[in-house]
Amino acid sequence: MFLTLLLSSSAAHGQVQTTGTPGAADATTTISGKQLPAPQPPNDGKIGPTVADSKTWWPPRVVPGKGAPNVLLIMTDDAGFGVSGTFGGVIPTPALDRVANNGLRYTQFNSTSLCSPTRAALLTGRNHHSVGFGVITELSTGYPGYDSIIGLDNGTIGQILKGNGYATSWFGKNHNTPSFAYSVAGPFDQWPSGMGFDYFYGFQGGETDQYTPYLFQDHTQIFPWRGKPDYNLSTDLADEAIARMKALQAANPGQPFFIYYAPGGTHSPHQPPTEWIEKFKGKFDMGWNEMREQIFANQKRLGVIPTNTQLTPWPDDLPEWESLSADEKKLFARQAEVFAAFAAYTDDEIGRVIQQVEDLGELDNTLIIYICGDNGTSPEGTLLGTPNQYASFNGILDIPVADQLKLYDVWGSRETYPHMAVGWAWAFDTPFKYTKQVASHFGGTRQGMAISWPGHIDDIGGIRTQFHHMIDIMPTIMDAAGVSQPEEINGIPQKPIQGTSMAYTFKKENANAPSARKVQYFEMIANRGIYSEGWYANTVPPHGPWILNASFPPIDEYKWELYYLNDDFSQNNDLAAQNPKKLKEMQALFDQEAKKHNVYPLDNRQFARSMEPRPSTTVGKSEFNYTGVNPGMSDSNAANILGRSYTITAEVTVPDDGGNGMIVTAGGRFGGWGFYILKGVPVFGYNMLGLAQYRWAAKEPLTAGKHTLVYDYVYDGPGIAKGGTGTLKVDGVAVDSHKQPNSIAFIQVMDETFDVGVDTRTEINSKDYILPFDFTGSIDALNIKLGPTQFTPAEQKKIHEAHDKAND
Repeated sequence: MFLTLLLSSSAAHGQVQTTGTPGAADATTTISGKQLPAPQPPNDGKIGPTVADSKTWWPPRVVPGKGAPNVLLIMTDDAGFGVSGTFGGVIPTPALDRVANNGLRYTQFNSTSLCSPTRAALLTGRNHHSVGFGVITELSTGYPGYDSIIGLDNGTIGQILKGNGYATSWFGKNHNTPSFAYSVAGPFDQWPSGMGFDYFYGFQGGETDQYTPYLFQDHTQIFPWRGKPDYNLSTDLADEAIARMKALQAANPGQPFFIYYAPGGTHSPHQPPTEWIEKFKGKFDMGWNEMREQIFANQKRLGVIPTNTQLTPWPDDLPEWESLSADEKKLFARQAEVFAAFAAYTDDEIGRVIQQVEDLGELDNTLIIYICGDNGTSPEGTLLGTPNQYASFNGILDIPVADQLKLYDVWGSRETYPHMAVGWAWAFDTPFKYTKQVASHFGGTRQGMAISWPGHIDDIGGIRTQFHHMIDIMPTIMDAAGVSQPEEINGIPQKPIQGTSMAYTFKKENANAPSARKVQYFEMIANRGIYSEGWYANTVPPHGPWILNASFPPIDEYKWELYYLNDDFSQNNDLAAQNPKKLKEMQALFDQEAKKHNVYPLDNRQFARSMEPRPSTTVGKSEFNYTGVNPGMSDSNAANILGRSYTITAEVTVPDDGGNGMIVTAGGRFGGWGFYILKGVPVFGYNMLGLAQYRWAAKEPLTAGKHTLVYDYVYDGPGIAKGGTGTLKVDGVAVDSHKQPNSIAFIQVMDETFDVGVDTRTEINSKDYILPFDFTGSIDALNIKLGPTQFTPAEQKKIHEAHDKAND
């Protein structure tokens, strides 16, 4: 149930309004919204023997109610409460400032602690487990709360606004299509088009390279960076959103738009333009401990935390800045400079989108919601940071500082896929404890948010402290648009929206009103929390999420804490020992909410779920066959060669020069493999996460005509990341054979696709070739045979954990 705000400029919920002459071409109507699409009214036309004896009739166009606003919903990525300058951070965010200064800042607004669960809650107005997103889709399991499938009975804000006459568009990150449904064969009911969006321009999955993104326009994969050396995804997304708004106004100036704008910043890889990095040179030499103190002081000065707030203690298992060596300080400061540049650059591009709303004359009629981050700042760079996030995901956590410093000048460029040391993540979540992934503490769940709506918020520049959650955004938008929850969408009865409208906070007289949200649970990977009217109880994480492949204690052994947030904003003073009765009451409330929202069964395997079978096109397959050119297949729908023996056989026809180009590849600059012909010479290349290149090549070029090329690899298992022996054959004759000392352990680079006949993103070995590298012959048949996995059950668990780290 959500509160209804009846504003003078919006149609009352459910009130039908018509304009024009019924049956005429100019007729429009609002709808009750009980059924979407709305039932067509009876045809009052007349059919006679001739046109003279007949009367035309047109169904009225469905339009939003008079005064219904445009909606611009913005959410950035992996940014905790202390990142933005708007909420006390040291990184300027003028676009967020603009929204806050024209409206309201919210200081107790919460996420789920992980990206796709937060986004599912945002889009549906329902708790993340209630819509199948208890964890990210890459770790989904076959339980109702964890299958990563938004049921047809959980209609999205896109479907509701579209059904009521809005033009709906989605730009940026989509981490709510199940990874096993990324195929061009669909099904598309879980893509943005199936969630009510007329237009989608963005990337699939949790992250993507900003220079060569895994990008889609609606259902079609696109490559707009080709031939553009200065391309960056964040600018492209802003350009596309601006162009879309212009086109919509030109086509139908009176139709309100809903734009969901979700850029990739500041999720890894941190890849802003060089000129933005230079702006932050030297700005983080003070280190993470001093920065934390500065943020805390700024937050008190701005009034975004209460004056009695305490700064939570620095954790014992993270180093103090002053304990670091000079080289460590230099490297880590550079990592933060690049992160800050990415955050500021992302905000600047968002500012261009907001400015376009004003340039179109629509700012006074636009509800803008700007959420800084979908969870706390990410700890996945681990203790040292990394120039290649996929090295960390594959268990390589200690690339020496000296080696990382060799990339100092290109950190953040297309030559790196970087993340920062976890000390910065903890500090950017000031004043709270913990980081992204941790749902029990506000370092993982507290987001800065600002809302503006000229003429409807009468406390301009005000601060709101009511406790709210991502599920409250959808009913807030619906309130402003004057629409009700439908009883049915496409004939499917709908489950109740679980969010509560925040629109009551728009009025100055309600600045200190009690929170309309009375209860809210939190859960992620068995870290739990429960809020109830100022009280908060939570479990304590067994270890920090930056510790990869760690083991967990039994779930029933987790320690619980108790806080009274009205006196303890930062969750600092544990009252569990003083008030065991209240703690027990809160634990019982968590159990009640967990049963209601599909939270059970609790699962603390962390990332060990990733190896469970899902309904993809590859499940149970050990042999794959292709012909011709087949680019852009997702990682989840392609052959996975890791941890096993395999044989790749290509039947090709080459021209007189022996041919040139890629036969088949998976991966690119930051890890993977490729089978190609280089100036007539067959080559198999293996990129060991940018740390080493292994290569097999024939001695002579091919003659014109048909050939059979084979790469056969025998894995030295069982075990993780073992080496093996590779043999390259041409027409049945071995032309090169040698050992490979190691291999990628857990996961391939997921935003690099599986390509046959082309290489769509980055090179496996840029010393051999540069893109484009299309095959100049023909691929008559391509066969990949996989041997059985050679990981032990214990090793498979580690693989699962690494998969989960990579996909959140």
